[in-house]
Amino acid sequence: MDFEYWWLLAFPLFFGLGWLAARIDIKHLLSESRNLPRSYFRGLNFLLNEQPDKAIEAFIEVVRVDPETVELHFALGSLFRRRGETERAIRMHKNLLDRTDLGGEQRLQALFELGQDYLRAGLLDRAEEAFLRLLEGPRRGEALKFLLDIYQQEKDWGKAIDIAGRLERDSGQSWQKEIANYHCELALHETTHSRPEQARHHLETALAANRKCVRASMGLGDFHAAVGDHARAIEAWKCIEQQQPAYLALVAQRLLDGHRALGRADEGLTLLRGYLAGYPSLDLLDVAFQSTLDVKGPEEAYRLVKDELRRNPTLLGLDKLLEAQIMAAPPDRRPDLELVRNLVHSHTRRLARYRCENCGFKARQFYWHCPACGGWETYPPRRAEEYDLTP
Repeated sequence: MDFEYWWLLAFPLFFGLGWLAARIDIKHLLSESRNLPRSYFRGLNFLLNEQPDKAIEAFIEVVRVDPETVELHFALGSLFRRRGETERAIRMHKNLLDRTDLGGEQRLQALFELGQDYLRAGLLDRAEEAFLRLLEGPRRGEALKFLLDIYQQEKDWGKAIDIAGRLERDSGQSWQKEIANYHCELALHETTHSRPEQARHHLETALAANRKCVRASMGLGDFHAAVGDHARAIEAWKCIEQQQPAYLALVAQRLLDGHRALGRADEGLTLLRGYLAGYPSLDLLDVAFQSTLDVKGPEEAYRLVKDELRRNPTLLGLDKLLEAQIMAAPPDRRPDLELVRNLVHSHTRRLARYRCENCGFKARQFYWHCPACGGWETYPPRRAEEYDLTP
């Protein structure tokens, strides 16, 4: 192929055009950086020097000087909310919503952030209004979850059931455990207002939603016991063995009382001891121990605890064993045994707590709804010591 000499002229031309384009880009970048307020660079410097408070003040100055910085508005609003400065966060996001030049997606984001601000501030009615306006848009799923949180805080269980149903239909995931618990909450409300039949209806609806709802079975048993039908109450409580047998400890005393009301105390005690053999539990042991102590005396109660302690060695079990030994011991040995028991008891009081599987929050009483993380049925019916020993 022949060499074309005019190519020699093209090379310098292409080089010159590239140099000119680079100069134009550099000039554009420099002009943009000069247009940025000095407060912006001061804010970055404060952030690099780990001075967040001064950085915030600097960025606020940027927003005052250049109101077009929408993303900086969002960043500052979220930061204010996380710091607990909800009034400033609300003001920041409301200012964004008042702007006429805001795009549709940014307007939805501003409304979403404002709803979270109201929720954090405890203004539940305003938060509800904001999230309801987002149900027809791309943030529907997130808005539904926040609405569910609002209705749980307000104890508006009817609306919570509706929102949980929508979440289930949208996501395809089951919310039946939560829905069943909402019906149980409604049943509790009806019971406190002396409307037992309405309470029963909600409990049956809870079981229809979730056949493994132990709480509903407990409530139905309580309903039958309240009207004197102890046989049906016992059957309702015994259903828990097929649902979640670990929860039998929660109805152990109820089962004993029901059998006593029918004149079958020994049968009730035998049932409990059978449950204890199949589903070891410190709470079950406690009820069985007290009942054996009342019916058959300290020696039989001592044997019961000793056998259980061999199978499941725990400090809480040892505490019961020492209690039985003190009752059966001669008077001259009791002071020494009481000294040992007091030492063990002072330690076991810290272990006799329930712990949430979701967040680890500990409490002396059992909760269906964790007061810390808001999870439903996240408390296993086991004490902390059992929880630590269970794989």
